[in-house]
Amino acid sequence: MQFKPLLTASALALALGTGAPAFAQAPAANVAASTADAAPAELSTLVDQVDIPYEKFTLENGLDVIVHTDRKAPIVAVAVWYNVGSKDEPKGKSGFAHLFEHLMFNGSENAPEDYFQYLQEMGATDYNGTTNFDRTNYFQTVPTPALERALWLESDRMGYLLGAVTQNKLDNQRGVVQNEKRQGDNQPGGLVFYEIIKALFPAPHPYDHTPIGSMADLDSASMEDVRNWFRDKYGPNNATVVLAGDVSADEARPLVEKYFGPIARGPVNEPAQAEVTELTEDVRTVMRDQVAAVSIDKYWTAPGITDRELTALTVGAQILGGLSSSRLDNTLVRDEQLAVSVSAGNYAWQRVGILNVSATARPDVDEADVERRLDELVAEFIAEGPTEDEVRRAATSTVAGTIRGLEQVGGFGGKAVTLASGEVLADDPSFYARQFEILATLTPGEVQAAMQRWMTRPSFTLVLEPGERDGSYEEAAGVAEAAGDGDPAEEVTVTKVRPAPPIDSVAELDFPEVQHTTLANGMALHYAQRDAIPATYVTLSFDAGSTADPADKRGLEGLALGLFEEGTTTMSSREIAETSERLGANISLGGGADRSSFTLSALSANLVPSLELLSDIVRNPAFAQSEIDRVRAQRITGVEQELRTPSAIAARTISPLIYGAESPYAGPDTGTVASLSAITREDITGFKDRWIRPDNGAVFVVSDRPLAEIEAALNGVLGDWQAPAVAKGTKSFDAAPAAPAESRIVLVNRPNSPQSYIYGGQLTSVDPRGETYVDFLNANNALGGNFLARLNMNLRETKGWSYGVRGAPLTNENAVAYTVRAPVQADRTGDALAELIRETGEFLDTRGVTEAELTRIVTAEIGELPGQFETSGAILGAMQTNAMYGRPDDYYERVADRYRAQTAESLDAAARAAIDPDRFVWVIVGDASVVEPQLEQLGLAVERVEMAGTE
Repeated sequence: MQFKPLLTASALALALGTGAPAFAQAPAANVAASTADAAPAELSTLVDQVDIPYEKFTLENGLDVIVHTDRKAPIVAVAVWYNVGSKDEPKGKSGFAHLFEHLMFNGSENAPEDYFQYLQEMGATDYNGTTNFDRTNYFQTVPTPALERALWLESDRMGYLLGAVTQNKLDNQRGVVQNEKRQGDNQPGGLVFYEIIKALFPAPHPYDHTPIGSMADLDSASMEDVRNWFRDKYGPNNATVVLAGDVSADEARPLVEKYFGPIARGPVNEPAQAEVTELTEDVRTVMRDQVAAVSIDKYWTAPGITDRELTALTVGAQILGGLSSSRLDNTLVRDEQLAVSVSAGNYAWQRVGILNVSATARPDVDEADVERRLDELVAEFIAEGPTEDEVRRAATSTVAGTIRGLEQVGGFGGKAVTLASGEVLADDPSFYARQFEILATLTPGEVQAAMQRWMTRPSFTLVLEPGERDGSYEEAAGVAEAAGDGDPAEEVTVTKVRPAPPIDSVAELDFPEVQHTTLANGMALHYAQRDAIPATYVTLSFDAGSTADPADKRGLEGLALGLFEEGTTTMSSREIAETSERLGANISLGGGADRSSFTLSALSANLVPSLELLSDIVRNPAFAQSEIDRVRAQRITGVEQELRTPSAIAARTISPLIYGAESPYAGPDTGTVASLSAITREDITGFKDRWIRPDNGAVFVVSDRPLAEIEAALNGVLGDWQAPAVAKGTKSFDAAPAAPAESRIVLVNRPNSPQSYIYGGQLTSVDPRGETYVDFLNANNALGGNFLARLNMNLRETKGWSYGVRGAPLTNENAVAYTVRAPVQADRTGDALAELIRETGEFLDTRGVTEAELTRIVTAEIGELPGQFETSGAILGAMQTNAMYGRPDDYYERVADRYRAQTAESLDAAARAAIDPDRFVWVIVGDASVVEPQLEQLGLAVERVEMAGTE
């Protein structure tokens, strides 16, 4: 289950759910057009394309059911939303809605095992549950043949849960949630959200506590609380079921009635009313934490999602600090260079919201100057209001961003979320359409009026400074030892026998046909057609990546890629951002260790001008020295923040220990302060000339437009691009890898850490192109690769010492490492590492893959294939992976037969050939005063190092 305590989504995105509507196709793009004469599609045209038709019916017991049909793939998203969240918790029971969400995954009367087992048996993808202030939801996307099984499973925990809830389960999940809280609190700035809520919504306001709750309240949760919460909050008349995908209302209704209809109605939760509070005067708080630079955040209370001004406030925040071309970006980051980053957002829940503007100061700038300019810019914006162009660009970016997520039926942001959030929070499944109607006609005056109304009230300012964290962590007191497994209280009581329906068939993946051709300049073009949405995805992939960095210039590739969008020979960085926003285009740069890529996500109606923009960025970067200095400062600040973040500290420490310090894979990919400081403009231009060139790259496209149109458009913008005279870059992977004779521990001291971050790893001999690679992957699915794997089930579900543990291969083109990552509570670090060593050793020696694990894993891998490739982005990524490893275009259709041929013996052989349990390097990032004494029991050599300040 996932809980995100920080503010991470705009109010409009929350309202829309980035849902996946049906579309009316836009007219074909004029492939002969240029940027100058191909005007972007009208906003009203884009808005008119968005539609999510649905049918709604209500069962006699009050359960609301919404069905949207989308036949593009043999999958159905199943979402169950309960009208209850943390704002509905009584005093002294904070965190209980979220704790109960965890319990809902621990088995019901007729499905008593962990629910992830049943989800994997169905071949489910995109499954999880979340809790926020206003609602609790559970969701999964399943192959069509498994829909009836999914409805049986969801209805069993809605109607028949309590007989399976035991004291052991409650105590275990209490521990898991408390470790989830520790994990969030342990991050730099992890305590900030508590201060925001306390300042803006003081008790006894319903929003006066975070959904994660307090340690003391979690300790106090009792079985009686569980029973009462279930009876009072989880009745069918307090829930909404949404089905989106390969199903019609006529097909769905008898199944929903069969499984949910007999469940008795219960009380209806009336969501707590909550006023939008107003501070009587400005409030200011200064906090310190392990952060690299000072950040200044200002917060104002705002109305909830159903307020008429929601869209205007969201657009205003985008213009102020959300867009790449925002006013804060242009002034504080680009022009005056007082800040390394800025942001602004409107974060709204059902009853209340928060408006926020933020700036992170350059380390060499007086924070008072940054705050003064931040205040001045906010005041100017409120006084002047936005321009018509700013409003249109913000609106177009919002619509385009929504359309980019429109293929997905489920998950965190698909069609099911859109319809369910509208129904539960706004009493209207079509709430997204109401917001779009406002968006299409929004005026600058409306935006200015909303900002004037809400951002001229008293504000809460929070300054977060580098330094030793103030105060101490709240820690759990612990609970009494739970009953043993033989205790009658731990037995499941079945009040009504409900056999699981069979899954009679398997949905097969239909991977789109991949076509290949060559552009006029010799670049290979790999193309697949998907017409679910009117969008085109284009990746220019170059054989570079961070492994192209010279050993003394780590971070060069990342710094160079970060500069391509910061100005061309004809456009400034501001003009690039504004053009992209007008087009509704998104260009992202990255690629990883082995490839450097430029990926364009374009509305097909704006394809040609979007390609023109992409071409200009790739071919004509200016690399102005002023931009180099600015972006370098940002990346150095990022590196310094990594050196304070547990997971990043562990990764930077372990990589050279796994690969060998001289290996191109040793990193750090983002560089060091010293290496970034040493990079010159000549290094950057040299990187472009050697690596970002047509004879070193290929083009990958997924589009609703036919190949002939795509090829003509690409030739129009790239056909005359030729390689420079200098030689192509070369890489060397000849450096000797690290090969420890025996396992050892490196302890990185990070004082005052409530959790320790354990990261183990070793280099393997696995070949990602080899026949046995998928055997290795599925062997790991038994050991560490998913929720049900042994490492996670032990430390999370049995011991309750961690929020989540994973073992996973890090697969690169020329090296495959095996890693284990486990954030664990500090006082159990030694015990947890002992368990990781024991589990791994036994798995590779005497307790290999069982027949039950083999059946579950193979069934899940085959069943998940249609859901894994639901979106164009997933297809685009698969095409690039296939090309890198020399796989056939239909690899993912063939792999199902490989899964079917696997045996426990073949998986064991692959794992044992790859992993040596006695050659792990274990890096632990934690408070050495707490952790080091615990490590004596392990009998391994321990090297203690202090956490670096800078490098």
